[in-house]
Amino acid sequence: MATEQNMIGPTLRSLREAEGLTQAEFAGRLQLAGWDISRETLAKVESQFRCVTDRELVRFAEALEVEPSELLKPTKF
Repeated sequence: MATEQNMIGPTLRSLREAEGLTQAEFAGRLQLAGWDISRETLAKVESQFRCVTDRELVRFAEALEVEPSELLKPTKF
């Protein structure tokens, strides 16, 4: 079993940072959109320590104003 719990974490972090948002600011944006997510949970997603549902994937994409498929693209480090 892979240690990573999701494949979108690094891309999510990259897109969030490109928007100039901290984790707390992005969590706040998601909360304003009606999703009760904490900065700590967001950090776990970005670090790939937490699974992501399809609904969460769509919510992340909507908050970043990208297509959900954009989050599935690998990020190079």
